[in-house]
Amino acid sequence: MMSQEEEKKAMEAIKDALRALRKRHLLEEGAHAPAISALSKPLISHGSEWKEKTEKLETELQQCYKAQSRLSEQLVIEVAESRSSKAALQEKELLINDLQKELTQTKEQCAQIKEELEDKTKTLDLLIAENQEVRSQLEEMTNRVQKAETENKMLIDRWMLQKMQDAERLNEANDLYEEMLAKLKANGLENLARQQVDGIVRRNEDGTDYFVESTIPSTCSHRIHAHEGGCGSIIFEYNSGTLFTGGQNGAVKMWDTNSGSLIKSLYGSLGNILDLAITHDNKSLIAATSSNNLFVWDVNSGRVRHTLTGHTEKVCAVDVSKFSSRHVVSAAYDRTIKLWDLHKGYCTNTVLFASNCNTICLSIDGLTVFSGHLDGNLRLWDIQTGKILSEVVGHSSAVTSVSISRNGNRILSSGRDNVHNVFDTRTLELCATLRAPGNRLASNWSRSCISPDDDYVAAGSADGTVHVWSLSKGQIVSILKEQTSPILCCSWSGIGKPLASADKNGYVCTWT
Repeated sequence: MMSQEEEKKAMEAIKDALRALRKRHLLEEGAHAPAISALSKPLISHGSEWKEKTEKLETELQQCYKAQSRLSEQLVIEVAESRSSKAALQEKELLINDLQKELTQTKEQCAQIKEELEDKTKTLDLLIAENQEVRSQLEEMTNRVQKAETENKMLIDRWMLQKMQDAERLNEANDLYEEMLAKLKANGLENLARQQVDGIVRRNEDGTDYFVESTIPSTCSHRIHAHEGGCGSIIFEYNSGTLFTGGQNGAVKMWDTNSGSLIKSLYGSLGNILDLAITHDNKSLIAATSSNNLFVWDVNSGRVRHTLTGHTEKVCAVDVSKFSSRHVVSAAYDRTIKLWDLHKGYCTNTVLFASNCNTICLSIDGLTVFSGHLDGNLRLWDIQTGKILSEVVGHSSAVTSVSISRNGNRILSSGRDNVHNVFDTRTLELCATLRAPGNRLASNWSRSCISPDDDYVAAGSADGTVHVWSLSKGQIVSILKEQTSPILCCSWSGIGKPLASADKNGYVCTWT
């Protein structure tokens, strides 16, 4: 763009050019004046020629005026363009100054960011070094922990082996002592009378049981809110109407079914109560829990006598010998079944199975165990050797309950296929199959039961009803409807009545 001085010089040059053109014009007029005057004289011969020349010169003079006008207009346009270019140049210079300032600020920020990046890089390198050091320490500690766990396992195995050896020695001593006592009693005492029913001799440590006839339940005598969060296991005392209930809150409660009142609560267990068993003398109550342990209470004092540890998964089933109040068998989801000695307080034998066991039941003689498994099979095995004696496919789905009749001749199994099968305990042959359209088991631990006189079977359903079948007729004789939530377990009193049922909401109903 042109500066002001250049513009002034250009204007002066234009003015000089105009003055020169005017001067030239005047000079031309003065030069042509004599000729014009001469031509104006009466020269007839040259008059027309000079006239043409005059017209021609006037035409050229007009063209010069037009050229001068065009030059003036072009000069004005160029001056205007020069001014606009100058304004644009000033704007661009301002923009360049602003950009230079921004560039300077950006360079300063970049330098600052670079410094921060260097600091953070150094910090990161330091953290990486510390992390590597910590990782090496962690690996070293992990190796130490693994080594300690291995040593601990070895020590535990040695300790358990020592305990088992001690238990075997104590068992041998106790067996010898009991044999000597038995011989002394045989020499000095008369034999106890035994009562025989259906060809089965029934006795316990205190003497003979008595036989009662069960009644078909039809009326709900009591509806008890026993536990918060559900009641998963119930059991009656032997030859009594006293009922024990185990809740998912970890508590065990003792009820008088005649009045429906609470007698006492047994505390001290951990986890949900999944199954209950009571010794034949009604002195000890055993609970299988989800905390991988079994808890043994003294019923009279309400205190925990033993905590049986050894399972590594939740214990889902437990049963006690019908003759002795000493031997307990339990099943857990670690695929093991364990035999316990309550006098010693520890495990005496462990059996490992390929399929998880949901429920177990000891035979009348206490020498064999019936177990129901997730694969639907019913197995019979020797309690001392741990060997399978017999196996039968009882259900197409998981077995949820196994219970033996009072005379020991029949075994009842229930499955998630909503079928209740009755087998002969000696041959495991199927004697009866019970089912109903509305009877659907609610869980893998839904417990059914047989009446004390071995004539009826009771099983709860997911719709809150309890179905009662007659074994002799093979058909339903009663449908009990009082509860609204799924029934988890049923239990029949040994004196023939009542029948008790517990549901998922923690309510227990007694039926007479």
